[in-house]
Amino acid sequence: MKQENFNSLGLLILRLALGVILFAHGSQKMLGWFGGHGWSGTMQFMTGTLGYPAFLSAIGIVVEFFGSLLLIAGAATRLAAIMLMIHQLFAAKLHLAHGFFMNYSAQLAPGQEGFEYNLALIALSLGLFFTGAGAYALDAKFNLDFVGRWLGLKKTKPAMAN
Repeated sequence: MKQENFNSLGLLILRLALGVILFAHGSQKMLGWFGGHGWSGTMQFMTGTLGYPAFLSAIGIVVEFFGSLLLIAGAATRLAAIMLMIHQLFAAKLHLAHGFFMNYSAQLAPGQEGFEYNLALIALSLGLFFTGAGAYALDAKFNLDFVGRWLGLKKTKPAMAN
């Protein structure tokens, strides 16, 4: 296997991992799946309890749900990754007061976790922003890396072309 394809396989794994994790969370907020509260319940929590403006709350839900799907498909990956990174910065801000660590011992009330989970998602998002989707992605097949083109980066060849 060529080094470029080997690297792209690693990027595929990172994209799928981050995409699946955020899809589960986004589905909770958008659709009420996996025990979530759906659009209206999440909007009520974000605007009422957290005090976020409705417009920003809606953007957060849409970014987490659709951004995760873009990552899984490898479509507009850099754009999705930077939007998801910003989304996770807001999430991390909520958890800063609770320290670094997650609630492993279940001794804290829900929502009282630290920011380590968000930090991991931010790092994955930034890594994908800087590297792009790789050869095993719709970005490579259909030239969908809009941000990469805007930054003047070289187009990635699809894996099948190598």
